[in-house]
Amino acid sequence: MGIMRIGHVNIRVMDMGAALKHYEKVVGMKTTHKDAEGNVYLKCWDEWDKYSLILSPADKAGVNHVAYKVEHDADLEALQKRIEAYGIKTEFQPAGTLPFVGRMLKFNLPSGHDMRLYSQKEFVNTDVGSTNPDPWPDDIKGTGAHWLDHCLLMCEMNPEKGINKVEENTKFCMEVLDFYLSEQILVGPDKAKAATWLFRTSTPHDIAFVGGPINGLHHIAFFLDNWNDILKAADIMSKNKTRIDVTPTRHGITRGETIYFFDPSGNRNETFAGLGYLAQPDRPVTTWDESHLGQGIFYHARELNPAFTEVYT
Repeated sequence: MGIMRIGHVNIRVMDMGAALKHYEKVVGMKTTHKDAEGNVYLKCWDEWDKYSLILSPADKAGVNHVAYKVEHDADLEALQKRIEAYGIKTEFQPAGTLPFVGRMLKFNLPSGHDMRLYSQKEFVNTDVGSTNPDPWPDDIKGTGAHWLDHCLLMCEMNPEKGINKVEENTKFCMEVLDFYLSEQILVGPDKAKAATWLFRTSTPHDIAFVGGPINGLHHIAFFLDNWNDILKAADIMSKNKTRIDVTPTRHGITRGETIYFFDPSGNRNETFAGLGYLAQPDRPVTTWDESHLGQGIFYHARELNPAFTEVYT
């Protein structure tokens, strides 16, 4: 019971035409719906729900909400009671508030980020189907991302004012939503949590939190198979003149192989490959200290680029 996996992310874009070209031609997603308000809904070829990304027209980039899928509809009431008992207000939104989605439980994380939980979204199957399927479809575009893998949210952290929304979000997600902690960065004499990676599936993280001056979106990540796919993705991004933030490398944290890049509005994307390790509830938490931050974030260079945590939407 409870949360199974990430369901979708709703981000803001300033030029819908440019954004669609990016997510379809570079990332390799397909548009599955457009609504009267101008929102566009997309999915990756290996996803079976109607969509995993919502693009909303806006004057400023960033994230509107993140949504996670629960196993049973009754889980929504159970989680509502736990969230309300924790001191966070909730709101049930009726089915159809989002196209093709059943009722949703809406609330804000301690950081203020809007989160939704739901159990039902229209099933459309993967692009290869579920009966005697081929390993991949013939019409893959761009990087050929398999699925939306995770998101990383920036959370206000100001030690001088006693603010650490990374710790608050982590505590809430673990105690109320039953996430497990896979990795963490601890800083300062008090060993404060400056970043955390949490999971509900068997991958190293389904959501992550990193401290920064203000709340925001650091990135949304799309899964690729392996290192060769990462290298090919870099070629595709260069060919399409995509703004690349971090060229192909490996993380120490999660062990993932990665590229970071930006959509035309400035929302950071990631292509993330490799299982890294099998995340299990009884796996020891991996801890990184301040002296190993560079190695943890960028294992090859072993140096942390300040813009990586200072630039986000």
